[in-house]
Amino acid sequence: MTEQALRTGSHDMTPSADLQAFMARDWEPSPLPGDLLLPAARVTPSRRARLSARFPGERLVIPAGELQVRSNDCDYRFRPHSAYAWLTGLTGEDQAGHVLVLEPSGPGSHEAVLHVRPRSPRDDSEEFYRDRRYGEFWVGRRPDLGEAERMTGIRCEHLDAYGKLPPGRDPSRDRELASALSELRLVKDAWEVDQLQLAVDHTTSGFEDVVRALPRALTHPRGERWIEGVFGLRARAEGNGTGYDTIAASGAHACVLHWIRNDGPLDARELLLLDAGVETDSLYTADITRTLPLSGRFSSVQRQVYELVLAAQEAGMAALRPGASFRDFHRAGMRVISEGLAEWGILKSPEGDLHRRYTLCSSGHMLGLDVHDCAQARVETYLDGVLTEGSVLTVEPGLYFQPDDETLPAELRGIGVRIEDDLVITGDGARLMSGALPRTPDGIESWMGALLDG
Repeated sequence: MTEQALRTGSHDMTPSADLQAFMARDWEPSPLPGDLLLPAARVTPSRRARLSARFPGERLVIPAGELQVRSNDCDYRFRPHSAYAWLTGLTGEDQAGHVLVLEPSGPGSHEAVLHVRPRSPRDDSEEFYRDRRYGEFWVGRRPDLGEAERMTGIRCEHLDAYGKLPPGRDPSRDRELASALSELRLVKDAWEVDQLQLAVDHTTSGFEDVVRALPRALTHPRGERWIEGVFGLRARAEGNGTGYDTIAASGAHACVLHWIRNDGPLDARELLLLDAGVETDSLYTADITRTLPLSGRFSSVQRQVYELVLAAQEAGMAALRPGASFRDFHRAGMRVISEGLAEWGILKSPEGDLHRRYTLCSSGHMLGLDVHDCAQARVETYLDGVLTEGSVLTVEPGLYFQPDDETLPAELRGIGVRIEDDLVITGDGARLMSGALPRTPDGIESWMGALLDG
């Protein structure tokens, strides 16, 4: 193995022949302990079978993805591709470079073969102690082929065998595969719903942590970043981390939809828009937003804006049921927003789409392994499709009154409010998964007061 193949770095020193010989001997066997079967391995066979049925007779290749350089010889933390995780149950950072292949094995069926980089042997390899990307002494233990099979229930081969397979599919068929993998995830199974509920529950705890930390955050010149860090601690301690970059937006920053700089101070006279979600170890993420008064109490104008957004969210939630168009909840919420803005005199009429100056985007999306789950699904099956029992989605209307918008009265400028919750479609409606976090102005004030007093 060459120096380049070993991926050595600035910390490495070329070993002498004596050291190489010394490192290659006197190691005890160290198998992974316990029952190795992954919890998700009980549901992944049916997922692979559903995918197999869509592509009879074709080889299907689903890579985990590759490590990406952050700077020089430092990589970004690795997270496997969601489709790979969904089909294998493997979610760890050690999956970089691995590939799932579904080989045609008969009419309408495939055999799953997982091509992995197994644990490097210690008697004839330097990788385990020299390779900074994959070496066991650098990044931790990898399973051997047998252990990987016991973890997943999938036949495993060395990654080198994948390089010997014939050339793969054409790009158009790859797009069809990506669409199919998204569409198969539009409806969650019971295990997935449980994982999403776990993510929501941990996220609820993270929001409570943030409220308790507000007195300290208010004194810091970059209080937004303090909030981000507090939530990130909970996410990393309870799960894999955050499911997406936390938005901790105070004051007019709340009018920037994806404000992730989080470098501003907090002002007790203003609102904090916190959009954050914990990602579980199984890689399912919550996605919740609350807009909180940093003083613990809404001003009259803040409450006015908040209550209109809340009314829009309530209307959107009421539209959720099996068989409803996916777009129905957005339309219902925007009717409320348009009518409210017209009553305030901001719009001349609730008709048309001029309200979008103040709402900017759609008010919800599918949720799952990705925060914007199933995004490669065809329009007719997702955005123009219908909701089904087991669909999990967000409802998140918002009003974003830009600080320099001359169509607005001065008292509204610089106020941004979003309320976002996670729901699962049931047999006769929808269940609010994030109901442990209060949504009404009075409920938020009481909740914040109790946490701050405690």
